[in-house]
Amino acid sequence: MDILLPYLHTVILAAIVLFSCYLLKRSKSSKTKLAPQAGGAWPIIGHLPLLAGAELPHIRLGALANKYGPIFTIRIGMYPALVVSSWELAKELFTTNDAIVSSRPKLTGAKILGYNFANFGFSPYGEFWRGMRKITASELLSNRRLEQLKHVRTSEVEVSVKDLYKLWYSKDKNEATQVMVELKQWVGDINLNVILRMIAGKRYYGAGVVTDENEARRCQRAMREFFHLTGLFVLRDAAPFLGWLDWGGHEKAMKKNAEELDSIVDQWLEEHRRKKDSAGESANKEEDFMDVLLYALDGINLAGYDADTVRKATSLSLIGQHFELLPFGAGRRACPGMNFGLQMSHLVLASFLQAFEVSPLSNATIDMTATAGLTSSKATPLEVLIKPRLPASVYE
Repeated sequence: MDILLPYLHTVILAAIVLFSCYLLKRSKSSKTKLAPQAGGAWPIIGHLPLLAGAELPHIRLGALANKYGPIFTIRIGMYPALVVSSWELAKELFTTNDAIVSSRPKLTGAKILGYNFANFGFSPYGEFWRGMRKITASELLSNRRLEQLKHVRTSEVEVSVKDLYKLWYSKDKNEATQVMVELKQWVGDINLNVILRMIAGKRYYGAGVVTDENEARRCQRAMREFFHLTGLFVLRDAAPFLGWLDWGGHEKAMKKNAEELDSIVDQWLEEHRRKKDSAGESANKEEDFMDVLLYALDGINLAGYDADTVRKATSLSLIGQHFELLPFGAGRRACPGMNFGLQMSHLVLASFLQAFEVSPLSNATIDMTATAGLTSSKATPLEVLIKPRLPASVYE
């Protein structure tokens, strides 16, 4: 104690200064209005129990917004998350603070299913993301390119409408007769045909298709599983030290789906490479996006990724384009396929309603129950009754 006496005044003074700095910092931080944290958080796992029930996460978050206001925080395991549910705040986020919210968290699903974040839809904001978005926007989804590929959208919708007419005609030639159609599958087949023709030059459904239907359904199942799995929270994302448990088996399912999709896209890439190397291929042949990717990566910072990995990841990203609310995202990470999505939605819906009279299967209210995933899709089939409204010559 005697040894410390000469330094006692210095120690006391230092303590006073440090305590004063602490009070000053606390005083300044107290003036900053923080978003409230939703109640009900558990130790370690945070608000996961609130989001893990039967209710879909966005519905549960909406209920919390009604209670805590348009901006509040929750804890996803060990990590804080900000929830915003008003257009005014969303506008401020994607304008004034756009750079802050332009990156992406390194989630388990994005790592496993997105080629270790080479899928630019999941990759962090940076030079690699900017380069891949530029190629995508200019070589596939620009207004110029969409206009060049307009015939793809038009022909696929026309063929699909005619297929519905043939279905009706084959059942009964009585003009008053209606036939049942499952629209969820029908629209899904059109979208997959259009996107695959633009990206990989392939068709899986409709007249003139020579592809084995099993291969087509395999691709469609894999994509739907991709949407489902990438929208799931896994235990590792909330509490990394518990990741080895793989609660629910989601990581195992993700790895299986990733292998399936890689097998499909790798086959497409090899087909394009063989066509490119074939001596008799016409130089004027219309290029799809995979053709472009075989030469367009020169000069792009690939962030250490193998070129073929980037080609497959980018193609998969575009096949899996999702159109979320607002409705295509906003700011720097807004969906580059917005114009394409709007054009397809308008064309398919207008063509279908012009060609057929549509009635519900019964007077019961349509079940709009949604499924969890990267996007919310209808959980049950959308079955309707149709009959032609135009002269038969129109469908020939």
